[in-house]
Amino acid sequence: MNNKVVITIARQYGSGGRTVGEMLSKDMGIHYYDKELIKLASEESGINERLFVNADEKVKMTKLFKMVKNIYTGQLIPPESDNFVSDKNLFNYQAKVIKNLAEEESCVIVGRCADYVLKDYDNVLSVFVHAPKDYCMEQAAKKVSMPSKELEKYIAKIDKSRADYYKFYTGREWTDARNYDLCLDSSKLGFERCVEEIKAYIKVRFHE
Repeated sequence: MNNKVVITIARQYGSGGRTVGEMLSKDMGIHYYDKELIKLASEESGINERLFVNADEKVKMTKLFKMVKNIYTGQLIPPESDNFVSDKNLFNYQAKVIKNLAEEESCVIVGRCADYVLKDYDNVLSVFVHAPKDYCMEQAAKKVSMPSKELEKYIAKIDKSRADYYKFYTGREWTDARNYDLCLDSSKLGFERCVEEIKAYIKVRFHE
């Protein structure tokens, strides 16, 4: 590809969004970034990687959380500040890494509000992968071994955590289709067709 194109993927747990992202990156011959963002943000900031892991796609549910939002503005908190290793600044550094990647290369970025962080970038295609509850449970059961009732609660907990995280840093609703260029139901398309749909959209959008 001559021009840099970045595909961000938000995904419901069990929808296969991560798998779609991996397949897409392999098909297009571009890098895939998920957990790697944590390591890169740690290297960029000098902050211990474990702190990034503990804060990854989670927010601390407190009364203060319900009243205050930390909508991302792009500003980094300096090392001399007491808030340098705050969750907000950990997010800021991950966002900085995401922006650097979008400027340097074509890639697939999964999660971490990347669609919002890169909302002003012309070379970005944002995707939301979703599926009905039964399908998500069926897919999740292939990776997580627990009784059906517990699995249902587990999926709901992870999706709520992602939704809270997204709302906290963007002020937006995670499942609102208006936040994304493309929303795909993986239960109807399958993973390979999801990849093909994203590639087709890229051709139309970016004339690739």
